[in-house]
Amino acid sequence: MDQLTEFVTNNLLLFAALIGVLVMLIKAELDHQANKGLLLSPSMAIRLMNNDDDALILDIRTAAEYKKGHIKGAKNVPMNELSASMKNYSKHKDKPVLIYCNTGNTATRAIKTLKKADFEQVSNLEGGIAAWKEANMPLSQK
Repeated sequence: MDQLTEFVTNNLLLFAALIGVLVMLIKAELDHQANKGLLLSPSMAIRLMNNDDDALILDIRTAAEYKKGHIKGAKNVPMNELSASMKNYSKHKDKPVLIYCNTGNTATRAIKTLKKADFEQVSNLEGGIAAWKEANMPLSQK
């Protein structure tokens, strides 16, 4: 214990940097957990779409990726246009929203944007379109 105390006092700046990094890591993880939304497997996403006709499905990939194949009925709103497009979907604020990207990581950022815009029931397709394809779910190119 004496060695630890001596190390901390001799390397105060280094120890302060360690504490700072730990605080930032904890904050980032808490933000991630709070904003990731409800994760839905591909089969649960199908259930949501079948049971709720008012569900909004948002594909936040680029237009080129969307044209290669997307979930039937999905609206393409690339991530960089999401904030500007929120007014177009304001009637869905109290309805289920399923959002997806390639792997699910970008969707987490989009969920944060949607929650700031007061969307209440936002779900994230777990694993994104990659998981959808892996589960052999249908894709539309129309």
